[in-house]
Amino acid sequence: MAVSVISPAFAAKRSIMELPLFERAVLIIKKFETMHHPKHWPYIGYGHQVQPGEPYRRGVQLTEAQAAALLRKDLAKFVSLYKDYGKDSVLLGALAYNCGPGVVNKSSILKKLKAGDRNIFKAYTSHCRYKGKWHKGIHNRRLVELAALFVP
Repeated sequence: MAVSVISPAFAAKRSIMELPLFERAVLIIKKFETMHHPKHWPYIGYGHQVQPGEPYRRGVQLTEAQAAALLRKDLAKFVSLYKDYGKDSVLLGALAYNCGPGVVNKSSILKKLKAGDRNIFKAYTSHCRYKGKWHKGIHNRRLVELAALFVP
């Protein structure tokens, strides 16, 4: 994963694990979402779903800078939903970015963490479906998210 896509303050870093959790999540989302193109409407940037009233227009491609800023804004919003979970807020925010907060709020992951149970591997990696079918790429994403964002 190229580290040069993040801010210059982190450009000298060699490992994703040297970055703050939020920056790790940004890189992971960029890697797995990739840049959406106008044909992916209503998804733009790195998987942002355009909501009514937002200023984005169909057929317009976001620049990398615009997409990265929108990703950071969205991820910060999702992480803040789980701020009461401390070190797990970024992991939960990254999952909410992909699946939506409704899925996360009803998940066994959240129930386990609320109960103090840190054994979430199976629960977390169960969120690997696309259109009802198990998806290898999403499974790989969950494994990377756990490895980089879960602090035991």
